[in-house]
Amino acid sequence: MTISTDPAPPLLSGKMILLLAFACGAVVANLYYSQPLAGPIAAALGLSPGAAGLIVTATQIGYGLGLLFIVPLGDLIENRALIVVTLVASAISLGVASFSADAGEFLTAALLIGLCSVAAQIIVPFAAHFVPPERRGQAVGQVMSGLLIGIMMSRPIASMTTDLLGWAAIFRISALTTLALAILLWVRLPQRHPASTQRYGELIRSLWFIWRTVPILRRRALYQAAAFGVFSLFWTTAPLELAGPDFGLSQKAIALFALVGVGGAVAAPIAGRLADRGHTRAATIGALLVIILALGLSFGLTPEPTIPVRLAAAAVLLDMGVAANLVLGQRALFALGADIRARLNGLYMAVFFCGGAAGSSLGAWAFEAGGWHAALIVGLVAPLAALGYRMTER
Repeated sequence: MTISTDPAPPLLSGKMILLLAFACGAVVANLYYSQPLAGPIAAALGLSPGAAGLIVTATQIGYGLGLLFIVPLGDLIENRALIVVTLVASAISLGVASFSADAGEFLTAALLIGLCSVAAQIIVPFAAHFVPPERRGQAVGQVMSGLLIGIMMSRPIASMTTDLLGWAAIFRISALTTLALAILLWVRLPQRHPASTQRYGELIRSLWFIWRTVPILRRRALYQAAAFGVFSLFWTTAPLELAGPDFGLSQKAIALFALVGVGGAVAAPIAGRLADRGHTRAATIGALLVIILALGLSFGLTPEPTIPVRLAAAAVLLDMGVAANLVLGQRALFALGADIRARLNGLYMAVFFCGGAAGSSLGAWAFEAGGWHAALIVGLVAPLAALGYRMTER
């Protein structure tokens, strides 16, 4: 079926929304599999410990490029074909990474994995086209909950799979999964042909114009950059604290702790329903306050023989606040118009992705300089600034 860019009828069933949520989670997880495996991969490919960070950096660079240069194509060419081609390219890149014999080959594949993982950010606005406005927030929240679960599950899954089968296995399993998803979505998804007649160069040049002339995009992107920066800071430094002398947890125990945060994804569809009912502003304040509360709970931890319950509660609250704020932003942006929806999502994701990268870097620096509490203090700056900025919104 081919549709226009006008508000779409409710063509996607509940099962189809769940399929898209699973697809988003499976695809975005590819970005994070290499993070806990940088050491084993570097050793296998002959990279020095100091150069191991390039494994993660290459994937992040690819993802950033994809957000700016591939996701906007959702406003220009048929969406189902774009999604499927990107997924097939992702599967090939994962396969190449798993069989890489040298560092150069793997890093090139990692760059392409990041580039093609933006398929998830093509799927989200695609889903928004096929639901009526009064249900758009809920549908986007359901799809994004799958994406967030994929992010949170990726690291422990990668660590556990590597313990059993070696580091290459997770890339091979994901390659097969991604290829199967490409075939399934080609069969099941309807087509969507955008009405735009722009050329690709014009489309890319319009990104700056959209950023400059859509104030709600700038606000929502900066709110989420602050929230995701804290998320990245927390999940970069919490494993370091738990593995340190005070707690001494093993990598397997830390992987299990990371699973606790998955519970926070339940906030995504709830936030979507609140936005559908017109409560976006109040819900945004609530989400930022929950993030601040989570950091507050993380202060003053004392060594215990088991995973600290208070830190686990903080992890869930933090992930809830970040998930809610993410969906609130997308719901607000997707209400602006179907003809620029993909570009809005690409810019939104690119900005908050930069916030996440900054949070990881600052968190690692603060932890090395002053320990866990120093990292938390640095982390508090972002949500407090975002809350203050929110109070200026009219």
